[in-house]
Amino acid sequence: MVKIEKPESEWREKLSPEQYRITRKHGTERAFSGPHQNEKRDGNFSCVCCGKDLFETKTKFDSGTGWPSFYAPKAQDSVSEHDDRGLFSRRTEIRCADCDAHLGHVFKDGPQPSGLRYCMNGHALSFRPENDE
Repeated sequence: MVKIEKPESEWREKLSPEQYRITRKHGTERAFSGPHQNEKRDGNFSCVCCGKDLFETKTKFDSGTGWPSFYAPKAQDSVSEHDDRGLFSRRTEIRCADCDAHLGHVFKDGPQPSGLRYCMNGHALSFRPENDE
């Protein structure tokens, strides 16, 4: 797999200011403020930066946290995990495996079958309904 790398100027041109802040500068959106929170149609969620498929609606659940949450990525190689020691805590950051876009974090308080909660920023994701594929 070849990593997708672009100069910051290209990312800024491609993304909205909010998407850029979240995905390239490791920001977060306010709870309940991002897109896809209430998306329930069958389909796929992909990286807003490079288009890689990341999550499917069938693994999405209402975590009550205000961010789109999933119990598993679409494929094991869709995302990568990174140690995040910011905000006076230790968390596991989730990034797009292809372009290193910051997506959110994963926590061990999700539903079965995984017990994980991939808590993603809605602005880091694009949604494609299944019937549009």
